[in-house]
Amino acid sequence: MNKLLKVSAMLVLPAAVAACGSMAPMVAPQAPAAVTVPAGNKLVSVLKGVGLLTWECKANPAGVMAWTGPSPDADLLDSSGANMGKYFGGPTWSHNDGSKVTGKQLAVSPSPGNIPLQLVQANPATGEGAMKGVTYIQRLNTVGGTAVGACAADNAGAKQVVKYSADYLFYKAS
Repeated sequence: MNKLLKVSAMLVLPAAVAACGSMAPMVAPQAPAAVTVPAGNKLVSVLKGVGLLTWECKANPAGVMAWTGPSPDADLLDSSGANMGKYFGGPTWSHNDGSKVTGKQLAVSPSPGNIPLQLVQANPATGEGAMKGVTYIQRLNTVGGTAVGACAADNAGAKQVVKYSADYLFYKAS
């Protein structure tokens, strides 16, 4: 019996230490000033958006032809690759637990060759899950997602669907 206790302790202790280590507060990464979350908010979750952005060639509010949108359709994945929800137009982040949050873009910062980094102020969430209490969402580490080629009167209405990925960082008031 004593040997069984020792073996059990050897198996349980590393798992307990790992669990305690995952309880450490998340640290917000450095970001350009334009998309830095205001003081008084703490990072609570990071999900990777992987999906598609749909762009449309049309006149912008100034009357200039430009690729507009984009309209997103992405899965939100945790660090193990498990699907935790969806990101779609609005912008809206929907969690599998039934909670969701929308928001208003406050700022962007260039990410050459990729869609820009972004700071969004969250509206009050619906549902009682992970999105409840979210105050800000950052989009960092963007890859791809930009429309390519000319947008002019002769291809007005054309659409491009482009692959992209980005990290979405969720903050709550501290």
